Amino acid sequence: QVQVVESGGGLVQAGGSLRLSCTASGLTFDDYILGWFRQAPGKEREGVALITRTGISTCYSDSVKGRFTISRDNAKNTMYLHMNSLKPEDTAMYYCVAGRRWLPRDPEAFPYWGQGTQVTVSS
Repeated sequence: QVQVVESGGGLVQAGGSLRLSCTASGLTFDDYILGWFRQAPGKEREGVALITRTGISTCYSDSVKGRFTISRDNAKNTMYLHMNSLKPEDTAMYYCVAGRRWLPRDPEAFPYWGQGTQVTVSS
């Protein structure tokens, strides 16, 4: 049984930083493309960042480019999202996802999702 678990969310002031972590079990970790989606109340899910199996290549949404960094440590079965210069509009539930297709904006491309971790940025 595949389990994906996020951690690291919380409340932070605008301009602050957070690091989200994601672990996955029940699958061969380095066989999967990993990523982060987020969803704010009343809005659609948004692809935030994606990383290849080896971690060599990444991509970001325009809204977070230059502020967020995605990385992974396959030896630890863990992926990270370093978030800097946070803005109130970054407030959302953040989800870790795993899949085999490089489709950064398509949530349907990722069969495995965590329960989410809430990030709230106050102004």
